[in-house]
Amino acid sequence: MIFSQLLSAVFLMGLEQLVQSRYGAFGLLCLCVFGVGVRARSTTCASTGAVLFLLLMAQA
Repeated sequence: MIFSQLLSAVFLMGLEQLVQSRYGAFGLLCLCVFGVGVRARSTTCASTGAVLFLLLMAQA
C-alpha cells in the first residue's frame, strides 16, 4: 500500500516536470501519440507523433 502511494507520487511529480519542461503539454501529447502508434503497430499514428515531435523540437 505504501509502496504504491510512493510510486504514484513519484510518477505524478515526474509527469508535472515533463509538462513544465521545454516542450510542455504538446510534447507530452506527441510522445503519447507516438507510443500508442508503436504499440498498436499503426505506422500512420506513429509517424504523425514522431513528425509533430520533431517539428516541435526544431521550433524550440
